[in-house]
Amino acid sequence: MFNKGDKVSVLDEAVNGIVLSVQNNEATIETEDGFVMQYRFNELIKTNNTSDLNSSVQSFNLNQIKKEKEEPKARSFLKEKKSKHEIPAPEFDLHIEKLVPNSRGMSNYDILTLQSDTAKRHIEFAIRNRIPKIVFIHGVGEGVLKAELDFLFGRYDNIAFQDANYQKYGLGATEVFIRQNVK
Repeated sequence: MFNKGDKVSVLDEAVNGIVLSVQNNEATIETEDGFVMQYRFNELIKTNNTSDLNSSVQSFNLNQIKKEKEEPKARSFLKEKKSKHEIPAPEFDLHIEKLVPNSRGMSNYDILTLQSDTAKRHIEFAIRNRIPKIVFIHGVGEGVLKAELDFLFGRYDNIAFQDANYQKYGLGATEVFIRQNVK
């Protein structure tokens, strides 16, 4: 991975240097300030010499790049195909202002508990009624509710989940797929 003489930078620190030796998963480097230090491979990243960079830039075919930029590319729009009989997935907004008329006096714990209980209730309903897909709108925020939902969904064997359609919901929704048992 690293060889003697490679220029490296240390991740999470403002240290650059040259590799002096390599042993097991560690490299000994001499910093630009003249200090000798040891780092694990996962703490280092190779940096290119500027001469290597110049040679790699010259290897590009400038005329080919100009030609590609001039030709307009056909734009493709991917549209979700829906059959006429398909029922849209039910959406459940878990924002607290949608769940209770007044959240004054509720602690963050109370709010999160109500939101996760509501999600659990909707999942149980969907499983009982063989609804194949539901969407939970949780918003972006700090990600606490999303993490709680991920934990909740992970406790079910017959559930798969992913971020919902970005064009429709942005980053603030999760789509849940319920695999039905065939008996």
